Amino acid sequence: MQLEMSPSTHGFDELNQYMRTTQHVISATAAAVVVIQNGHIVNEWYSGYHGSSSSSRPVDAKSRFNVASVRKTYLGAAISLAIYEGKINSIDDPVTDYITDCAPDILSHTTIRHLLTHTHGLQGHSKRIFPPGTEWKYNNAGVNLLIQMVKNLFGRPLAQVMQERFFGPYGFTKTGWIQEELEELVWLHEAYSNDQGSEGNLFASTRELAYWGYLHLTQGLYKGKQIMPSAVFDTCSTIATPVALDPAMPRNGFFWWVQDAPRPLSELGTQLPEGSYQSLGLYGNAILVIPVYQIVAVRMLNQTEPNPPTYDYIQGIQTFGNLVGQYGAANNQKPS
Repeated sequence: MQLEMSPSTHGFDELNQYMRTTQHVISATAAAVVVIQNGHIVNEWYSGYHGSSSSSRPVDAKSRFNVASVRKTYLGAAISLAIYEGKINSIDDPVTDYITDCAPDILSHTTIRHLLTHTHGLQGHSKRIFPPGTEWKYNNAGVNLLIQMVKNLFGRPLAQVMQERFFGPYGFTKTGWIQEELEELVWLHEAYSNDQGSEGNLFASTRELAYWGYLHLTQGLYKGKQIMPSAVFDTCSTIATPVALDPAMPRNGFFWWVQDAPRPLSELGTQLPEGSYQSLGLYGNAILVIPVYQIVAVRMLNQTEPNPPTYDYIQGIQTFGNLVGQYGAANNQKPS
């Protein structure tokens, strides 16, 4: 997949400088930004090196970052595909209809909806901290169950499903689960046991992560071809959070954080318009889609040190989103 650069790329000095400052404050050696609007790349910025040693590779368009929890959006797409193909009847089905080797008493009354929206109340696979659908708690218990569910439903692991149904058809060549260090990877000295999609070793170039967001923006349409049914992507970014959840809690689609109303606990920028959606990963990587402005924005970082006292992690991602939103509001032109 490839999008062309816009002949006019201006208006991003403040955003890029903010990213440069953030990179310095959190002691990240590598940083990158790509912004797409109306089907063109309108901003592409790279800074730093893959590591702190003098021989480290400079960051460029080929550099591939560990996207950390942003990987959940790929899992969400696989679940959405399973629904479209009738492998799942409804996200309100009990999890135990699809996974039979987990403790049924712990999973009682827990649905796929709860897993997708962090409202399941599970802590690991053997403990419950609140009844399903009553609160919101971000952890990976639901993620791990859904990864197993994908394998059960498709008969192959998540990484293979994504390659066969998404990455291959759309021409993604710089996205995938990787077990061993390669030259193009911004490697964080991790250790992984496999490359099948069950661990947090999904790497992507900055452009291809932006293209992933672009496919959600266009609902799978690329160069006039509807390769994947639009409903698969549309479902992912539609709010699925139980309606009765406390209004202060975030609203999620299929793992995406979705903007609908001011939410005190949301990571989305306060100035972003309704319908915007975002995913944020541990090392600072994030993908933001603003449909009303036809914008996709990605930031990449390789933060490994704890946040300094002067840095607010949530405020940092909100500021990034607000700056992108300000550009969108000032350049909100319909595609020609």
